[in-house]
Amino acid sequence: MEEQLHLVEEWDKTFPKSKKVNHKKVTFHNRYGITLVADLYEPKEYQGKLAAIAVCGPFGAVKEQASGLYAQTMAERGFLTIAFDPSYTGESGGTPRYVASPDINTEDFQAAVDFLSIQENVDPEKIGIIGICGWGGLALNTASIDTRVKATVASTMYDMSRVGSKGYFDANDSEEERYQLRLNYNAQRIKDYQSGTYQRAGGVVDPLPEDAPFYVKDYYDYYKTQRGYHKRSLNSNEGWNVIGTMSFLNQPILQYTNEIRNAILIIHGEKAHSCYMSQDAYQAMMDHNPCPDNKELLIIPDAVHTDLYDQMDIIPFDKIADFMNTYLK
Repeated sequence: MEEQLHLVEEWDKTFPKSKKVNHKKVTFHNRYGITLVADLYEPKEYQGKLAAIAVCGPFGAVKEQASGLYAQTMAERGFLTIAFDPSYTGESGGTPRYVASPDINTEDFQAAVDFLSIQENVDPEKIGIIGICGWGGLALNTASIDTRVKATVASTMYDMSRVGSKGYFDANDSEEERYQLRLNYNAQRIKDYQSGTYQRAGGVVDPLPEDAPFYVKDYYDYYKTQRGYHKRSLNSNEGWNVIGTMSFLNQPILQYTNEIRNAILIIHGEKAHSCYMSQDAYQAMMDHNPCPDNKELLIIPDAVHTDLYDQMDIIPFDKIADFMNTYLK
């Protein structure tokens, strides 16, 4: 059922390999038949069945970047973890390449839960997920449909449907702006179909304009420098296909987050340009939620969006581990 993929053997992460965990590549498939590739991390010493966590994000990144760092760090703290590449990206399968979908990407998280649930050394009643950046929103979307996910962390969250249809800070939230986007997308579809190729949208801007907004400079400092650059990362290179994220314009996520009964921890930096998305998502989630006591919004003082990608002195791993231990016990 799974596609035959060529997996990279060498350690090619943006972070050093831990001596406290075992690591291996694994594959699993989603319900669309796409084979996903993940890095699996497990503690070198443990007893009994482990609680497990699936990690993904940021949107346009690969598992060798932030999600792998989160997964390895949580494995050091006693969890079995996987960091996976989403469908159509990284080492994972699916063609054409470099497209995204609210449905398929939510399914990717659910497929990760499928995989973890049948591992001999995992307790299927103790599975959590962590989503970073755009995958923070998709993690909340997954938690709203998948009751097997007992605990969810959304870190430095983007709501990709919101930013895709309204722009940053909702600055383009008008029928006219969305109509122009539709015109542009559909004109590009004709060009792509005629040429037989998909034009790429471009990743993080390079060279960096002097007048770039501070958050674009933050993205550049992560994706375009030795700190976070990776050759398979869309954000580090030529980006998604121009029409690759089109469906987020018309398919909103986070519609039923106020019905999530299991535990949620939303983490964001105080000075992140994107902080409003987490604040609004938390408020919407708490609106008449049947289980409000296991939901929390944690704001990290002075932190910007990309600080929660890889800054070990800023990412609250103690808090994340305590949260997971509490709700996966």
